[in-house]
Amino acid sequence: MLTHLFINNYALIDSLEIDFREGFTTITGETGAGKSILLGALSLILGQRADTQVLLDKSKKCIVEGTFRVKDYGFDDFFFKNELEYDNEVIIRREISPIGKSRTFINDTPVNLDVLKEIGEMLVDIHSQHKTLTIQESKFQLDFIDSYVQHDNLLFDFKKEFIHFNTLKSELSVFLEKEKQSKTDLDYFNFQFEELSAAKLIAGEQEELEKVLEILNHAEEIKLNLNKISASLSSGDFNLISGLIEANSTINKLSVIYPVLSEIAERLNSCCIELKDISGEIEAAEQKVIYSSEKISEINERLDVLYHLQQKHRVNSVTELLDIQNNIMGKLSAITSLDEHIEKINNQIHESEKKLATLTSSITKNRKKALPHIEKGVLEILKKLAMPDACFSVNLTQLAEYNNSGKDKAVFLFNANKGGEKKELYKVASGGELSRLMLSIKSLISEKKLLPTIIFDEIDQGVSGDIADKAGNIMKKMSDTMQVIVITHLPQIAVKGSSHFLVYKEINKNSASTRIKMLSENERISEIAKMLSGNELTKAALENAKVLLKN
Repeated sequence: MLTHLFINNYALIDSLEIDFREGFTTITGETGAGKSILLGALSLILGQRADTQVLLDKSKKCIVEGTFRVKDYGFDDFFFKNELEYDNEVIIRREISPIGKSRTFINDTPVNLDVLKEIGEMLVDIHSQHKTLTIQESKFQLDFIDSYVQHDNLLFDFKKEFIHFNTLKSELSVFLEKEKQSKTDLDYFNFQFEELSAAKLIAGEQEELEKVLEILNHAEEIKLNLNKISASLSSGDFNLISGLIEANSTINKLSVIYPVLSEIAERLNSCCIELKDISGEIEAAEQKVIYSSEKISEINERLDVLYHLQQKHRVNSVTELLDIQNNIMGKLSAITSLDEHIEKINNQIHESEKKLATLTSSITKNRKKALPHIEKGVLEILKKLAMPDACFSVNLTQLAEYNNSGKDKAVFLFNANKGGEKKELYKVASGGELSRLMLSIKSLISEKKLLPTIIFDEIDQGVSGDIADKAGNIMKKMSDTMQVIVITHLPQIAVKGSSHFLVYKEINKNSASTRIKMLSENERISEIAKMLSGNELTKAALENAKVLLKN
C-alpha cells in the first residue's frame, strides 16, 4: 500500500508531502484545486512518460518519491527477476531534469521505464473517469474474467507458446520466400557450378602453366645460349675444363716439390669436378627444352579457359575460383535442403498448435466455468447500487485465430431496465450506468486479486444521493482487503473515509500553489457541509454533515 508521497517542483506543487493510511481514504477539493495534479505526479512513479512541461520551475529538476509497503503481496519474484534487493518497504523515486532527462530508482537502484511500469501495475490501479469507457472494450472484459479466474500461470504458458508459434510462422515465411527465390536461382547456380566443375580447377595450376609457356616461348633462345655455354666449358681445343685439367695436373706435380701448393692443388681439383658437373647439368637442361607448337597451343587453350572464368567472376586466381565454386555448392546444398527445413518447421508448427489448442481449451473452460459466478456477483452489486432490474450476462465466443489471450472474445451484454433486451454496453448503457457497472467489476476483482492499492478518480460520475451512498459503502467494503483512495465531489462518498484529505489552492502575491492536508474532525464537518450546500456554511448544512459522518 502507498504510505508516503513526496512531490517537488511538479506543476502547481512547489513541495508537498502526504502520509497515507490503510483502509478507505477520501480526497476532496474544489475544481481546479489540483486533485488531478496529485494523480499526475503519482503516475510518474508508476511508469507514465513525462517531459519538462511538468516542471514548475524550469531551472530545477522535478522529484516525485513514493513509499509502498509490499509485505505479503508476493513481490519477491519481481525483485529477484530484476536483480533488485527485496525489502518489505519499497521506495520509488523519479527525477526529471530541466533538459527532460528522466532517472528512476527502486530502493536506490537505477531502473528503466519498463521495470517501473511493471512494478507500477503491481502496486496501484488508478481508475479515472475516462477509464470507465474501457469497460466497453472486449480486451478489458476478457482481462476482467481472467483476473476473476486467477489462472495467471496458464495464461503465461499460453503466451509463451503463442510467441513460439508466431516465431515459427515467421521462420516458415522466410523459408517459403527463400524457396520461391530458389526456383529462380537454381538453374543459374547449377549452370555456374557445372561450368566451374567442368574446368576441373586445380590450385597452383595456372602459375605452373604460365612458367612452362614462358620456357616454350623462349625455347630456341634457351637452347642456343645453353649450347654456347656448354661449348665454352667442354668443346674445342681451348675449353675451360681442359685448361683446368691441365693446370690441375701441373700444380699436383709442383706440390711434390713445393708443398705449399698442396692446398691450392686440392681446391683446383674441386673446381674441375664442379665444372664438369655444371657442364653435364647444362647439357641435360638443354636436352629437356623441346619446342612444341602443339604443347604451346594446348597450354594457351587451358589458360584461356582459366582467364575467361576469372574475368567472368571478377577474380584474379584459380584459388578464388575454387572458393566461388565451393560457395555455389553450399548455396545449391542449402536450396536442396529447403524442403527439409520447411517440412521440419511445419511439423514444429503443428506441434505448437496442438499445445496451444490444449492450453486454449483449459483457458476457455476456466472462463466459462466462472461466467455464472461473475454474472451473479455483478447483478448482486448492481442491486446495491439501485439497479434491481438490471440484466447482465457475458457472451464468450471463439475466434478464428489465436491472439495473446487465447481464442476467446468476451462481450458484456446489459440492460438497466426490467425485461429490456440485453445489448452491448456502448448501445444501451449511460455514463452513470457504466460507472456503477465498473464499480461492480472492481469490487468483484478486489475479492479475488491481491492488489495493494486502488485509486478511484471521480468514478462517481452520473451518480448522486442514495446511489452515491451505496457506492461509498461498496468502496469502503473493498478497503477491508486493500487500500482504497477515492477522489470525489460527492459528500455521501467523502464521509465514508477513515481518513479525509482536502486539496486546496494557496494564492500568494505572484503565484498559486497546490496544497493538501488531512482534515480534523471539525474541519471535516465543515468540508462536508460545503460540499452539501456550497461555500456558504449554514447551520442546516453543518447538522446534515454531522449526521452523514455519524452514520
